[in-house]
Amino acid sequence: MLKYIVKMLLAASLALFVLYGPAGAEEEHSSAQKKTASAKKKTTKAKKVTETKKKGTAAAAKKGASAKGAAKKKPLPAQVVVEPETKPAALVKEFRSWSNPDNTRIAVTLDREAHFEYHRIGQDNDPRLPGRLYIDISGAHLTPEAKDIPIADGLLKTARIAQYRPDIVRVVLDFESIKDYKVFTFSDPFRILIDVRGDRRSEISAIKERLEQATPSAVTPGKELSAEKLLVKRAAPAIGKIRRVVVDPGHGGHDPGAIGGNGTREKDVVLTIGIRLARLLREELGLDVVMTRSTDVFLELQERTALANQVGADLFISVHANAAPNRASSGIETYYLSLAKTEKAAQLAAKENGTSLEKVSMLQAVLFDLMANYKINDSAHLAEVIQKDLHRRVDSRWPVKSLGVKQGPFYVLVGANMPSVLVETAFLSNEKEEQRLQDPQYLDVTAEGIMEGVRTYMAGLK
Repeated sequence: MLKYIVKMLLAASLALFVLYGPAGAEEEHSSAQKKTASAKKKTTKAKKVTETKKKGTAAAAKKGASAKGAAKKKPLPAQVVVEPETKPAALVKEFRSWSNPDNTRIAVTLDREAHFEYHRIGQDNDPRLPGRLYIDISGAHLTPEAKDIPIADGLLKTARIAQYRPDIVRVVLDFESIKDYKVFTFSDPFRILIDVRGDRRSEISAIKERLEQATPSAVTPGKELSAEKLLVKRAAPAIGKIRRVVVDPGHGGHDPGAIGGNGTREKDVVLTIGIRLARLLREELGLDVVMTRSTDVFLELQERTALANQVGADLFISVHANAAPNRASSGIETYYLSLAKTEKAAQLAAKENGTSLEKVSMLQAVLFDLMANYKINDSAHLAEVIQKDLHRRVDSRWPVKSLGVKQGPFYVLVGANMPSVLVETAFLSNEKEEQRLQDPQYLDVTAEGIMEGVRTYMAGLK
């Protein structure tokens, strides 16, 4: 029975296979295809997602790289570059010379301080060879006013000046016969000075001695003579060895000097004293007198001693009025050229030089060289006798302190070839002494005192 049932079932299955087999197989195949397609679709979708992610990653990477590149190419914030401050060029405004009996002085005037170097060439081994001294001034421009100077005075042939380079002005001195030279500077305005010394040929020296006779107009107020017209023939000595004196009233023109509390100006009172002193020296002592100025004009300091050298003066007297921060300071003092021994002397030199203490210190550093031909002992003696006689004469009528004889680096005395002094007659910064300097009698007595000092000095030379 069991066998029968099994057979029946097998037969039924075979029948069903026959009846439905192909369709069922197709359906099963279709179902399998669908499953496969579905699987492929999922795979494709997965690939697309992956590719999208990759593209997104690549784009992001590209964007990042682009951002980095942009960051590299992006300009940095502008930086402020501070250019080093350039000094304006110094202008060479004047080029002058003075031929004196014993030396020739050249002055180069600039509107501000400038660095310079100087060198000598030729004549070192053989004096017969042409020699030159040239000076290169850095950071400088030449103005039309500064021109070559044909000197031909037996020491120098010519003094030439030119724009050597766009920022260098060159000065060339053509030597004829020299022994020595000094190069130094003055301040306010800045000047480079060259003093050349040597032996002129006899015929040249003879020409320089043919000078015109000085006239009383040289000391007449209101009439100013040029340095050329003030050249005078040496007269026979009146007393001893002194024949000609140069009187130098300090300051002048746009430079008033010290000013007192009541407005008294140094340049005015010292001009009055100078004119009266010149008259006394001429009338009482029979001397030739040349004034550096007889009216209210300005002369540079180096021009004053250059004039004294030029006229062959035997004495040089510069007249001034003092001033000090301490208004109680008072008295009379007389100076000669040397190193400042005290701070007060250095301060006074700075005032009279129209410069600073720093510049005075620089001058002192080279002062020994500048005084090589300066008559220090004679100047000290002249200062002593003038100080003594001036104080004695003034003190007899107006009690006054004698501050004594002192030394100082005064520009106005630099380069003088004769005994020279600077007399400080009173303190304009002191109220009482300012009043005295307004008194004509006080000015007369001051001039008399200086004249008596010169008389005493001359008597000692016999």
